[in-house]
Amino acid sequence: MPPDTGPSTQSADPEGWVTIRRFLPYLWPADKPQLKRRIVGAMGFVLLAKSTTLALPFAYKRAIDSMTTPANEAAMVALAFVIAYAAGRLAAVTFDNLRNITFERVGQDATRQLAEDTFTRLHRLSLRFHLSRRTGEVTKTIDRGTKSIDVMLYFLLFNIAPTALELTAVGVIFYLNFGWELVAATALTVGSYIYVTRKITEWRNDLRRRMNELDGTALARSVDSLLNYETVKYFGAEARERERYADTARAFAEAAVKSENSLGLLNISQALIMNLLMGGAMGFTVWQWSKGVLTTGDLVLVNTYLTQLFRPLDMLGMVYRTVRQGLIDMAEMFRLIDTEAEVKDAPGAPVLVVRRPTLAFEDVRFGYEEDREILHGLSFEVPAGAHVAIVGPSGAGKSTIGRLLFRFYDPWAGRITIDGQDIAQVTQESLRAAIGIVPQDSVLFNDTIGYNIAYGRDCATRDDVIAAARDAAILPFIERLPEGFDTEVGERGLKLSGGEKQRVAIARTLVKDPPILLLDEATSALDSRTEQAILATLRRVSEHRTTLAIAHRLSTIADADRILVLEQGRLAESGTHRELLAGRGLYAEMWARQQAEDREEA
Repeated sequence: MPPDTGPSTQSADPEGWVTIRRFLPYLWPADKPQLKRRIVGAMGFVLLAKSTTLALPFAYKRAIDSMTTPANEAAMVALAFVIAYAAGRLAAVTFDNLRNITFERVGQDATRQLAEDTFTRLHRLSLRFHLSRRTGEVTKTIDRGTKSIDVMLYFLLFNIAPTALELTAVGVIFYLNFGWELVAATALTVGSYIYVTRKITEWRNDLRRRMNELDGTALARSVDSLLNYETVKYFGAEARERERYADTARAFAEAAVKSENSLGLLNISQALIMNLLMGGAMGFTVWQWSKGVLTTGDLVLVNTYLTQLFRPLDMLGMVYRTVRQGLIDMAEMFRLIDTEAEVKDAPGAPVLVVRRPTLAFEDVRFGYEEDREILHGLSFEVPAGAHVAIVGPSGAGKSTIGRLLFRFYDPWAGRITIDGQDIAQVTQESLRAAIGIVPQDSVLFNDTIGYNIAYGRDCATRDDVIAAARDAAILPFIERLPEGFDTEVGERGLKLSGGEKQRVAIARTLVKDPPILLLDEATSALDSRTEQAILATLRRVSEHRTTLAIAHRLSTIADADRILVLEQGRLAESGTHRELLAGRGLYAEMWARQQAEDREEA
């Protein structure tokens, strides 16, 4: 990945040369000489096409001048120049398309590499970033940024640069053939055109930014609403969701109207400036013709050059808007790349080596916000091969322990160790490879059952998947399905029941085969019958592993080797189920309350 530019610099000039400098390593990759040769070849075709285009008006002029000469041989001369003119136009088109063919792989490779870098960076960012950003907005930013690259490259290399070259060449030709007056008029007109285009386009960019914000908000709201489809139905909130989305859609439509109206103003201004030059230049040529200084062919020469010159200039407004908008979109994507990862590997961090999978929290303090501490000096140990449970009231910090164990966050103070090794000093990849999790809400990929089970380990074989499904007690269910392991589970696994999803999650963890197992309220969302079946499976798969179970229902962990009771981020009690009941403390109170609730439900 090309080196990052500091956020302050990026913010100061988010759409200018800073963004272009950030992108240049993708366009001119140091490790890919074949792409560099393609760029040089494409620029060679640009020069050939432009040279041919600049020579065409002279062939046209000679053909016209020959036709005004009353001689038989002049017809053949005129015909030869007409043929040369047509051949030149064909050659120019051929060179342009050869340029595109040569450069296409460069543009696509740059787009692909930048998209891959952004995607990789997003997965490296902390959980806090993903919880605070809307998925729709992030995906829209990446989509706009990557789509702008190819168009931007085309315009920068094959429109703006050749147009500047053509302007210089036309200035020299006009000076040598018609004097400084026509050169000055052309220069003044082009300067005025660029100035007006830039000013109006800058104004339009503010409107475009507002459109982008509203577009991203509308997409985020629609994605959020559709992901919560069932919740919307539960509360009969379809009209509310429609109005919420419609508010943003109406605001976007208003911004779009203003943007399109400003485009009309820009086009009128550009047309006025260009046609004033065209009319003045043609009038000047006719006046000089009337004095016998210029020929009829010179009128055609001036007209052809200005027409050729106006064609890219006529697109300059669109090109400038596209490039500026592309820079804005790319700057937004680079800001995503530049977002600092909250959790990083220590320099030269070794891999975690687990011989005895012991787990320990040592005086750990942590909070999600500076003014709200969740864990207050928490210490406990899970011996190798033991089954330890963590219970406590809501808000006691149970789920936070799992997030710290996976190092989604780093503690403020204290340390967490596995087999005596501080997890903050080893690589995150090796740490997470040593821990398997069966979460409360098992979210599955919108793919097949087989894919979701095999996701537990890269390069898992079919036999591994079948064995894991058997051990998770879901193989009989899969075999009854018409498509077996190739059955699609739907978005987030919604085509499966809660128990089926949990068993797939258990099988996925079995494929991973980790020495440490985290059960994060793995049965709290299930009915009693399914819960008991899943518990039996979990007890079987947790044998010979170090298991940390975070539980809400105390009956699910009564057989744990040790139970830790948390209260407001502190260890309030510790012991076996019998010891804690005998102690008549918080655990006994929670047990009595849950038993009473179970009797009432029965």
